[in-house]
Amino acid sequence: LSSSHQYNVLTHENANESTLKLNADTEDEMDSRRKFFEYRCIRYDWNEENQTFLPLKGLNSGCTCREVHLQFSKGISNQLAHRRLLTYKPNLIDVKVKSYIRLLIEEVLNPFYVFQLFSITFWMIDQYYYYAACILVISLISMLITLIQTHLNRERLRKMVATSCNLQVLRTDSGDPQNISSTDLVPGDLIIIPTDGINMECDAVIVSGNCVVNESSLTGESNRYLKTAITNTGVEADAIYNPSIHKQHTLFAGTHVVQARNLDDPYVLAVVMRTGFYTMKGNLVRDILYPKPMDLKLYRDAYGFLGCMAILAISGMVYSVAILIRNHVKAIRIVARVVDVVTIAVPPSLPIALSIGAGYSSYRLKKSGIFCINPSRINLSGKIDLVCFDKTGTLTEDCLEFSGMRPVKNSRFMDIWTEFEDHVIEKSTLVMATCHSLTWLGQEICGDPTDIVMFNATKWMLDESQEKCHQGKITYQAVVRSLTPSNDKAVLEYGIIKRFEFSSELKRMSALVHNIQTNEFELVMKGAPETILRFCNPSSVPGNFSAILNSYTSQGGRMLGLAHARLNADLSWENIQQLSRHQLEHNLTFAGLLIQQNNLKPGTLTAIKHLTEANIRTMMITGDNLETAIKVAEECEIIQANDNVDFLEVEPNDDGRRLNVSYKRIKSFANVQINTDVEFSDDQASRIVCSGDTFDIIREHLPEQLNKLLARGTVFARTSPKQKADLVEALKDFGYFVGMCGDGANDCGALKAAHAGISLSETEASVASPFTSK
Repeated sequence: LSSSHQYNVLTHENANESTLKLNADTEDEMDSRRKFFEYRCIRYDWNEENQTFLPLKGLNSGCTCREVHLQFSKGISNQLAHRRLLTYKPNLIDVKVKSYIRLLIEEVLNPFYVFQLFSITFWMIDQYYYYAACILVISLISMLITLIQTHLNRERLRKMVATSCNLQVLRTDSGDPQNISSTDLVPGDLIIIPTDGINMECDAVIVSGNCVVNESSLTGESNRYLKTAITNTGVEADAIYNPSIHKQHTLFAGTHVVQARNLDDPYVLAVVMRTGFYTMKGNLVRDILYPKPMDLKLYRDAYGFLGCMAILAISGMVYSVAILIRNHVKAIRIVARVVDVVTIAVPPSLPIALSIGAGYSSYRLKKSGIFCINPSRINLSGKIDLVCFDKTGTLTEDCLEFSGMRPVKNSRFMDIWTEFEDHVIEKSTLVMATCHSLTWLGQEICGDPTDIVMFNATKWMLDESQEKCHQGKITYQAVVRSLTPSNDKAVLEYGIIKRFEFSSELKRMSALVHNIQTNEFELVMKGAPETILRFCNPSSVPGNFSAILNSYTSQGGRMLGLAHARLNADLSWENIQQLSRHQLEHNLTFAGLLIQQNNLKPGTLTAIKHLTEANIRTMMITGDNLETAIKVAEECEIIQANDNVDFLEVEPNDDGRRLNVSYKRIKSFANVQINTDVEFSDDQASRIVCSGDTFDIIREHLPEQLNKLLARGTVFARTSPKQKADLVEALKDFGYFVGMCGDGANDCGALKAAHAGISLSETEASVASPFTSK
């Protein structure tokens, strides 16, 4: 292929033929000539096997976690880095900002402004001086506002995303670290994370040490979290690396590493997996630069309006020609009057009004602390008729309040505990003290707010000192110890050996811990109560579990189930290391329920009332327990006092071939008994509540019932991040203009899918959504 030839390529984005320039070069590691083209900042390489062009990927395509360690933990050579730099281009998300002159030329060449210029010229010739002058001035003002707004928005986006820094990499040519610019990073590079932190300019997986990360600029979530090295032992190491699944081990571009620490090696090391526009941040920026075309009623109405005006203009033109010919008017005057009718038919102030309105709206939003990085969504926001809310951190406060613990002994619930000094040796206390991902940052403990509240309630101590974490042949991630002596007057000490991190999809977290005094190994687990039960021995679960759980969730309590298991004493440390999470998480003993309260934010009720008064429907999409979500929805009036509430549940039958559909009224203001079956009808007076799994099953297996669910669904609980995004897409397909309000990484997909996504963040702007509110 000649690098100067033009080829027609069918692109998936718009399904239209786009003429794109193909290039051939010797950038490949095998130095063979390759055919490729670039489209919307992404390179597409020719694949001989599939006989098609495929998008270029980073190193995460098909590599297992073990292979990441084996192949890339030593770095790459300078020569290979140079070749990859030619392939992947400099590691910079460079948003091109057009000059004012170029923007002016493109704006003037807009068909509407060409027509305006023609109209003004004609009006001047026809001696409509004042009218033509007014339209000219207004058009110039509109054009100027559009130019300035477009340029400033692109400039602001560029400053936010086009960042770089100096860092150190380890290359195989030399054993010493090399100082390079982050723009020279390529997939496969082994970078050193400084102990005092760094702003990440690439997506990288940690292979040695751990990091405390703030992801607010990327996800909008301001909490700082611990990220650990990816495993290279056991069954988990054979899993295919996926940044979405292994996000607890991945540092994403656009995030800030606050602290890095390694107890075993001098450096905290990470392997670069993706750079530039191939990173998660780059994909979000591409969605801003090249948004999906939306079939908007606003534009359809505008075209319809112009069509009606065209019909009127043609009718007027025919009538005028007939009258003027009958009156024997000269041909030049007839042509002038015909053109006059055509120029008046198209309203000259229509785009002007839209430009001024969008500019003023952006100014008002900024005054209110709402920042917009995609002004095209402002017009969309005026059409919103449904707003979806996350619960925790959005409708309710980030900070949780510890209410107590309902421990379980001998398969029976005991009285609630609020203090733990007298319960140091209890297993429920052990789970609370060890099943978390907390770490020290300076003089404070940081991590998930739920973990912080849970751990602080135990009044145990977290120790990450090197002398404590290195004891014999076992290396601990952290050591926890009780400050209060146990019954035998000894302070308990447990080492956290391995953490199986919490994920929204799994709805649980577990940790492998070691009793330093007795040399016993235990597995501790926490998570959604109904999820924890699946891993527990049924004989350890109290018979009144559901009743006790419902008694707290119906009051708005945020519940966590706790469980533990003592490992077989015959297992050696070497054997335990080889056990997978699946092998460890079984036959646990249920330890109790942790109860926390999550209060509404001060402005939540007012915001929901304003939306209701504006006839905008509201909905809650949360990962929390259904009963807790219903209680919060009632408190903030998403569920009104006079609403009937129906619970919908769909589960596969035991044979997996049929579906069990349960539809019950759980709250009624009519003569219907509570908790009885009712008909799944189109009754608009009732509100449906269900789980994310039920939504998935209905969408896949009962599509004829999906519209009923979308029309009346009010609370969707236990939803994963993917289910949130899928639900927003389904609501859009149903005909709603959807707004989504969230605060964290779990909401990114839904924020991106919505017509107007609003991220609640302490940062001024987040690329996770077009709107950011402080």
